[in-house]
Amino acid sequence: MTTALKPPPSGSAPTPIVEGKQSSGETALIAVFTIVPMLAVLAAVPFAWGWGLGWTDVALAVIFYGATGLGVTVGFHRYFTHRAFKAARPLRIALAVAGSFAVQGSVIEWVADHRRHHAYSDREGDPHSPWLFGTGPIALARGFGHAHMGWLFGRDKTNAMRFAPDLLADRDVHRVDRLFPLLTVATLLLPAVFGGLLTWSWWGALTGFFWAGLVRVAMLHHITWSINSICHMAGKRPYASRDRSANFWPLAIVSFGESWHNSHHADPTCARHGVGRGQLDMSARVIWAFEKLGWIHDVRWPTPQRLAKRAVQG
Repeated sequence: MTTALKPPPSGSAPTPIVEGKQSSGETALIAVFTIVPMLAVLAAVPFAWGWGLGWTDVALAVIFYGATGLGVTVGFHRYFTHRAFKAARPLRIALAVAGSFAVQGSVIEWVADHRRHHAYSDREGDPHSPWLFGTGPIALARGFGHAHMGWLFGRDKTNAMRFAPDLLADRDVHRVDRLFPLLTVATLLLPAVFGGLLTWSWWGALTGFFWAGLVRVAMLHHITWSINSICHMAGKRPYASRDRSANFWPLAIVSFGESWHNSHHADPTCARHGVGRGQLDMSARVIWAFEKLGWIHDVRWPTPQRLAKRAVQG
């Protein structure tokens, strides 16, 4: 959770990259909300065999996965971090809430970390590069673990004053940021409430909590973390970038288009990441729909000139 601060005056000395260490309490909470959902996933397969899973659970899990996942990809990432479009105030607030429901950190914290990642991508200062320990087999194994989820524990806290002063100054976003603990509880309890009401049973509430709550959060965590780890290690690199980001097609659908990662790093402010023929990008389709509805404007769509400028030559 980030405290309200005013951006430094122009001409002042550069603010530091980090603002102290993560507290032991914060580390413990991160452990709870990363490890418990993972354990839920491990329990999911035997739990599903023959009992404990119904169409109501599947529908709730898909709806919550889609809404919260797009809250991260469209909201936290393409809008708040990279300003790929401009949004009306109600949608801006809704995107901040939906992204917070993914339990990947508060909106300002998430944006600050990701802007820092782009500023130092695959170099010293990048919070989650898999290449920070070297290129040997052991170093890469260590790097993969670090990039995937190890970076979340006992880390330096990214300085939001340096990397997200615009969000610190936005009252609506700052309110949502402060409500992150409450939104974390809500994103787990709401599936239970809907499951109980739709089945009119406590068992439906329990399975809704399990599948659309814990399992959904865990799946979304690992898909997002895979962009940090796998998509900086494996895949194709058709566009020039100063890091090792890559397009990894197997994750395109479940990541809502985020795995076209080389395309994104080559042109971070572009609203579409899947810029090639057949490259599915659900987040871009949602942005397109919002534009048609008049909820957003000034969308930064790819153009042949932008793509040609960034394509790898030869």
